[in-house]
Amino acid sequence: MKKKVLVGFSGGVDSAIAAYLLIKKGYDVTGCFMRNWDALANNDYLGNPTINNSQCPQEKDYQDAVIAAKTLGIKLLRVDFIKEYWDHVFSYFLNEYKEGRTPNPDILCNKYIKFDSFLKFAKKNKFDYIAMGHYAKRIKAFKKDLLCKPLDKNKDQTYFLSQLNEKQISSCLFPLGDIDKPKVRELANKLKLNIANKKDSTGVCFIGERNFKQFLNNYIPAKKGDIIDISNDRKVGTHNGAFYYTIGQRKGLGIGGIHGEKAEGWVVIKKDVKKNIVYVSKNIDDTPLMSNRITVTNINLLINIDKDYHANTKFRYREKDYDTYLNLIDKNTIEVKVNGLAKAVAPGQAAVFYTLDGIMIGGGTISKVYLDKKRLDK
Repeated sequence: MKKKVLVGFSGGVDSAIAAYLLIKKGYDVTGCFMRNWDALANNDYLGNPTINNSQCPQEKDYQDAVIAAKTLGIKLLRVDFIKEYWDHVFSYFLNEYKEGRTPNPDILCNKYIKFDSFLKFAKKNKFDYIAMGHYAKRIKAFKKDLLCKPLDKNKDQTYFLSQLNEKQISSCLFPLGDIDKPKVRELANKLKLNIANKKDSTGVCFIGERNFKQFLNNYIPAKKGDIIDISNDRKVGTHNGAFYYTIGQRKGLGIGGIHGEKAEGWVVIKKDVKKNIVYVSKNIDDTPLMSNRITVTNINLLINIDKDYHANTKFRYREKDYDTYLNLIDKNTIEVKVNGLAKAVAPGQAAVFYTLDGIMIGGGTISKVYLDKKRLDK
């Protein structure tokens, strides 16, 4: 008897090709579109000139999913996890911004929605597995089901899966682990899928792409404050809310040219949410931006590690891995020592740990950032 698989079917090309590859392998495949954000109730996209107001972006994705499922000849279900998303993902997202940290909601979205609420829905409906269109590869290592980096390193999404436990990993198939994005597009065009050339989503998980500052302003009222040059404590601009900015950010600062000075780019060095001040520098290698010791909390560790465990650590998606040593302080805290200097490590973001050969062994939330003994995030 064929194994039954419920695929998270988003209306994008990756999930559609994931479904197709599973069909080719002989699985009994059903698609399922998750609706986790009520745009009308939250009224966050209306009036945004970057969005077509005639249709909610999520509803457009659903219609794309309906057509793609029909082309593939599979049934498409639809399920709502709006309350779960608000309780476990979006509330945390807002609270972290209010505290001046930069959260990554996609990680919580995977932990609590795609690999929890969705998994429970699948099991309740007698599916053997769930599957997703993530670029990740499931392997056996350390006598466990773990994830490692996929064939397409440019699309590697293991960073966003760093809070999954072994049970969640073992319940999911990852058909895109051994395929690259150009091949996905090629297959989609051969199948004449309606979403073959649909661009990848880069917005907040399930909320989508929108004017981010305008979106946040619906929930955290903007408050003007000073942008200060950290090198001489002078005001160089005005912002609409310190919580909007991320350590290492270079674009969208709104700092105009300064009379009598050479025009140069600025970078966010740190921010003080209580005083509503954003500190910037023209020097990307400014000391407050460089660190070599990071405290990571909310640990999800999939293997046991020894003292000074040699691992690669990624502090931000699509940035390089750093050569590091990990020390487990307690069951919820790891100290990461960087071999050299790490750039723009931001509290609230995820730190994700890998073996030296690319097996994802866990992750956590960046809590404190140091250069030697000096704390930089205060």
